[in-house]
Amino acid sequence: MKKLYVKTYGCQMNVYDSDRMADTLAVEGYEATGTLEDADLILLNTCHIREKAAEKVYSELGRIRKLKAARALEGKETMVGVAGCVAQAEGAEILRRAPVVDLVVGPSSYHHLPELIAKARDKRGAIETEFPIEDKFEHLPAASREKTIARGVTAFLTVQEGCDKFCTFCVVPYTRGSEVSRPVAQLIDEAKRLVDAGVREVTLLGQNVNAYHGAGPDGTDWTLGRLLHRLAEIPGLDRLRYTTSHPRDMDDALLAAHRDLPQLMPYLHLPIQAGADRVLAAMNRKHTRADYLALIERIRAARPDIAMSGDFIVGFPGETEAEFAETLAVVDEVGYASAYSFKYSARPGTPASAEADQIADAVKSERLQRLQERIDAQARAFNRSRVGMTFDVLFEKPGKRAGQLVGRSPWLQPVHVMAPSQLIGEIAAVVIDDIGTNSLFGTLIEPVTESRVAMSGGKR
Repeated sequence: MKKLYVKTYGCQMNVYDSDRMADTLAVEGYEATGTLEDADLILLNTCHIREKAAEKVYSELGRIRKLKAARALEGKETMVGVAGCVAQAEGAEILRRAPVVDLVVGPSSYHHLPELIAKARDKRGAIETEFPIEDKFEHLPAASREKTIARGVTAFLTVQEGCDKFCTFCVVPYTRGSEVSRPVAQLIDEAKRLVDAGVREVTLLGQNVNAYHGAGPDGTDWTLGRLLHRLAEIPGLDRLRYTTSHPRDMDDALLAAHRDLPQLMPYLHLPIQAGADRVLAAMNRKHTRADYLALIERIRAARPDIAMSGDFIVGFPGETEAEFAETLAVVDEVGYASAYSFKYSARPGTPASAEADQIADAVKSERLQRLQERIDAQARAFNRSRVGMTFDVLFEKPGKRAGQLVGRSPWLQPVHVMAPSQLIGEIAAVVIDDIGTNSLFGTLIEPVTESRVAMSGGKR
C-alpha cells in the first residue's frame, strides 16, 4: 500500500478538498499517513489568501526536497504535488522555482489527480490549472463509512465554489473561478451518507455560500435557504451551519431559515471588512455601512439569540484614521461574539495592489492591535454571558484531561465537560460553570450512564 501525506493550508474548503483528494487517491491504492517521512506521495493543498502564502509553500518545498533526496538514496520513490489556490495562481512558475515538484493541480481539477500522477511518472511537470466544464464532484468517489467515522461527528460539505463579487483585495475569483453551485440531489445524497456514517453536524461551505443557486429536483434553481430546509428533513442531521457569506446575498428565504429551523445553529459569519463607506466602495463591496447594520437588525429580529462573527481588513489603501474609527464604531454597534481581523496585504494581480496610497506597515499593525483588543473584549463578554446558561452540546472528542470530553455549543464555542466517552457523538444538556480564554467549562445536567447510551444504540 502506497502512503499519502496531505498538508492543508487555509480555509475549511481546503480541509474538505484535502479529504476528497485522499478519497480519490484511496481508490488508486494510497493510504493516508500522518508521517511525512513515510509518504510516497506528498500533496501540499495551498491557500493564497494570506500574506506571503506562496513563499511559505516554497519554504516547505525546500524541506521536502531534502527528504525526497534522502528517500531516493534508500531506493524509495517520492512524488510531490502542489494543489489548491497557490497552484492555480502560480501554475508553471512552481515547477520552475521548485524542481522537487512533480505535479501542479488547481482546486477545480483535483479529480484529475490519478491521471496527473501517471503523467508525472513519465515526465516531471504534469500541470492542470484550468477551470474544467465538467462537474468535478460527479467524478469523485464517495468517502467510505470508515473514513467518515475517523473524521468525526461533524463534517464539511462544499455546496458552492468560486465568487463573482471581485472585491478589489481578493484573489478568489482568479484562483477559484466564477460561482458554481452543486445540484441539490447530489448534496442531499452526500449529506445522507455522512449521517449514515455517524455525522451529526454538517457545515455547508462556499467562497460565497449564500450565493448558492443549485439545480433543484423540480427543475428550478434553489437558494441556500431552500436547501437548508431540505437538509433539515434528513433524520439524524441534528445541526446545520454555513460559511462564508456575503451581505448582498442574505435574502428573505435565508432569514426565514434562521427563524424557522431549529437545526440551523444561531451563529453567523458575515464579513463587512471595513466600516467606512468610502473604503467599502474602494473594496467594491457594493453595500454600505448602513446596509450592513440594517441587515444585522433583520437577522436578529429573525433569530434573537444569534451570535455574529465577521472579517475585518485594516490599513486598506488610503484608509484614514477617521475611517478606521468608523470600523471600530461598527464593532461597537454590532457586538461580535468572534471575528477575524487582518492587516491589508497586496495580492498580486488584484486592483487594490496597484493603488499608490498604500498604508505603512507600522500604522497597519497599530490599528490591528486596537481592533483586536476591541474584538477580544467583546468575545470575552459573550463567553461570560453564557455562564449559568443551560444548552445542548454536541460532544466531538476526548479532552486533554482524563474523563473529559470536548463539544461545541450552538454558538460554536468549545465546551469542556467531565463526561463518559460513550457520549462522543451525542447531544446532551450542559450548564456552564466557567470560561477559559476561548472556551467554556460545564457540567452535565443529567449524568449519562453506559446503560442509557446502550439503550439509545449510541444514537440520538
